[in-house]
Amino acid sequence: MARFKAKQPSGAAENPKKPRLSNAERSAYFARKEAAKVLRSVLQGDARRRAVGSIKSLVYSPSIKNKKATFALVCQTLKYLPIIKDVLEAANILNSRWKRQEELVYIITYDILFGQEISFIGDAEKFLVQRKVSLQSALARLLVRKKVKRIEDLIDHYQTPNVSKPRYVRVNTLKLGVDSALIELGKQYMVLKDDLVPDLLKLPPKCDLHDHPLVLNGSVFMQGKASSMVAAALCPEPGWEVLDACAAPGNKTVHLAALMRGKGKVIACELYKERIKRLEDTVRLSGAHNIEVLHGDFLSLDPKDPLYSKVHAILLDPSCSGSGTIAERLDHLLPSYAAGNLLILVSVGNVYVFVVC
Repeated sequence: MARFKAKQPSGAAENPKKPRLSNAERSAYFARKEAAKVLRSVLQGDARRRAVGSIKSLVYSPSIKNKKATFALVCQTLKYLPIIKDVLEAANILNSRWKRQEELVYIITYDILFGQEISFIGDAEKFLVQRKVSLQSALARLLVRKKVKRIEDLIDHYQTPNVSKPRYVRVNTLKLGVDSALIELGKQYMVLKDDLVPDLLKLPPKCDLHDHPLVLNGSVFMQGKASSMVAAALCPEPGWEVLDACAAPGNKTVHLAALMRGKGKVIACELYKERIKRLEDTVRLSGAHNIEVLHGDFLSLDPKDPLYSKVHAILLDPSCSGSGTIAERLDHLLPSYAAGNLLILVSVGNVYVFVVC
């Protein structure tokens, strides 16, 4: 005898459908995810004094889809980060699970306290939104403790004053003449030649050139004045062999090649494997054909080895450098910004070592 399964009452056994996300909610959710990844790279690199790249270069990498929203979230979270950390510590709401995802927690906490209203999307969002009152109470207590009434005053209490500097770009003379670049960029901006570095141009602050054709084809590099001074100070001659000891991401490496007019050889040495691809991409973009990329520790190289015995000069730029490019790199947002900087120039015989750190 056939048996028929009784039909369940409508809605009793069915799972309720999840509300469909709006485009804005979906975009905000993925922007927070992408911003958390960038923030992790930024903070880890800052802590180790070995940044994979600047904030802008990390955000504008091909893997980041929503660049504008991600960039805004990262910068704003960094701006409020000391406050966010104090609030989270005072609220005492994080368990070990969320401490392992602290960058995402920072991003979401910024949105809850200072940014836009967020919906219950994602486990981290749900966890923190449910504790919104605790976060707001901790923020209120912090205002009282710091003896300020407004969030703006609290930011001023924590922050190093902002800086505003011109936007500098270096002309890659392997591909384009300085005067030609001056004319082309002058169609959109007021452009001046730098009075110290011959192939450097100065533009108004906050010019966004990331999508400019001259940048995309490697004719112009977005490179700060302090960074551009290094190879210019070394002043390599065409035909020299030069060792760039800590080469990635490669802006100074390709500047050396340009100053040498593509003649001689630049040995670009980089210790860290994850930075090699970035170095190779920079070399490829520059069009330089006299650069040899070497993955290894330059301290292990034997100067008596025939491969390196003809090296005439060494450029050494440790990864903690970049202090002169704080406006362009947004380094004033980083926790280490107040740590101080050092500049050293050493000359030994015919080998020159330029150190910026």
